[in-house]
Amino acid sequence: MLLYVEKVLLSHGWQQKKTLRIENGIIVDIIDGYVDGAEAVGVVIPGMVNCHSHAFQRAFSGFSEIKRSGDDSFWSWREVMYSFLKTLTIEDVGIIARQLYIEMLKSGYTRVAEFHYLHFDKNNGVEDVKHSAPKMAKVIFESAQKAGIGLTFLPVLYQYSGFGEKPPSINQARFIHGVNEFNQLVSQCFEYTKIFSNTNLGIAPHSLRAVDKTSLLSAVAHVRSLDKNAPIHIHIAEQQQEVDDCIYFYGKRPVQWLVDNVELDKHWCLIHATHINEAERKAIIEQEVVVGICPTTEANLGDGIFPTLEFVTEGGSFAIGSDSHISVNPVEELRWLEYAQRLTKQKRALLASTEQPSIGNYIWDKALTGGMNSTSSNVGELAIGKQADLLVLDKERLATFASDEQFILDSLLFASQTNMINDVMVKGKWVVRKGVHTDEKQSMQDFSALLAEIQHTAH
Repeated sequence: MLLYVEKVLLSHGWQQKKTLRIENGIIVDIIDGYVDGAEAVGVVIPGMVNCHSHAFQRAFSGFSEIKRSGDDSFWSWREVMYSFLKTLTIEDVGIIARQLYIEMLKSGYTRVAEFHYLHFDKNNGVEDVKHSAPKMAKVIFESAQKAGIGLTFLPVLYQYSGFGEKPPSINQARFIHGVNEFNQLVSQCFEYTKIFSNTNLGIAPHSLRAVDKTSLLSAVAHVRSLDKNAPIHIHIAEQQQEVDDCIYFYGKRPVQWLVDNVELDKHWCLIHATHINEAERKAIIEQEVVVGICPTTEANLGDGIFPTLEFVTEGGSFAIGSDSHISVNPVEELRWLEYAQRLTKQKRALLASTEQPSIGNYIWDKALTGGMNSTSSNVGELAIGKQADLLVLDKERLATFASDEQFILDSLLFASQTNMINDVMVKGKWVVRKGVHTDEKQSMQDFSALLAEIQHTAH
C-alpha cells in the first residue's frame, strides 16, 4: 500500500509531501514526493494509545450523576457501579465493548489497554472459572477485532476487598480469582493473542488492597514467562483513603511499598498514582515506570490531580486513558491534563519544553511514547519499522484555526470543539473513512437497545 501525505508528523517532526510504503501493516519506507499509484490524503498524525479502559463501564456513564445523601466520592460511586454490573451478561459486555471501541477509533485512539476485571458471567460466580472467565475474555478480543482497534488485554487479579486480605464482598464475586486459576486464565488469553491479530497480553494486579504480595509476584512471573516484556498495570494511590490504609497495614505509602517489593521496569504502568509524595515521584522516574493518567475520570470521581508538571520536568513518562469512559476522547484527556496544571499553578503553557515549546506537540508525543511502553506495542510514532496506526485530519475544519505545522496539534487540542478526524488507519487498514465506521449503525442500535433494557430493569 502507498499513502501520499501532504503533511505528516513523523518521529523527527513535521514533514511535507511524503509517500509511506506500508506492507503487512508496517511502514517499510518513507519516500520524498508522490509515488505513482499512491492514495493521497492531507494532514496525518499518529493514532493515540488508550492506556486504561474498563469497557463495561461505558454503559454506566450518566447513571451515577445523582446527588445522594452524605458525601459522594469514589467509594459511593463504586457501590452504584456494583449494582449496575449485576445485570450484565457476557453478550452484553460484547455489545458494550464493540460500541466503545468504535467510539475510540472515531475519536483518535488506535490501541487500547483493557484492564479487564469483570471475569464471570451473570449469576455464575467463582465456581465457573474454567468456562465463564475465558468466554468473557474472548468476547473482548472479538469486540476489538470487529471494531478494528489494537488491543492490549490485561486480565485482572482481584482477591480481596481491602488491605489485610479482607474477604471479598458479594458484589465483587464476579471479579475474584485464586492465583493458580488466574494464571490458567492468563495462559488461555495468551493463546487468544495468536488467534486475534494486532493483540498482545499483559496482566493487571488490581491494586495493593486487592492482592497479596506472594500472589502478585507469582502472577507477574507467570506472564513474564510467556512474554518477557508483558505489560503490568496496577491501580495505585488513586484515593487518599487508599494511601492511609496502605500506611496503616504496610507501614509504607503504596508506591513506596511497590518500589521496595517488586522489580519494576518501563512496561509497568501505575494507573492514577494521584496521591504521591516527592520521594515516590522520583522513584517512579528512576525505575522508568509509566504513569497512566485519566484526567476526565479522575475529575468525575473527585480523585485529585496528579503532579504532572513536576513529574515531566524531572523526566517522568506518562500515558493517558479514558478509564470509566465518562469521556471517550483523547483530545479532552490531553486538554485537561494541561488545564488541571494551569488551574493548580495559576500559570499558562506548562507542559512543554525549550526543545518543544508547542503544548500540543509536546503532550501528544509524550502520551504516545508512554502509551507505547505501557502496552509493549510497536506503535507510538510514524517511522520505518513501526505499525501504520494513523489519523487523517479534516483539512477544511483545520483551516478555520491556526493551521501552520507548528500550530496543528495546538489547534486540535485547544481550539476545536468538534471532531477533526476524518479517517483512521490501524495496522495499515482503514477502519474509519470520512468519519464513518462501517459497523457503527448496527453497533449503536444494539447498544441503545441494551441501555433501554438496563434502564427498564433499574426501574
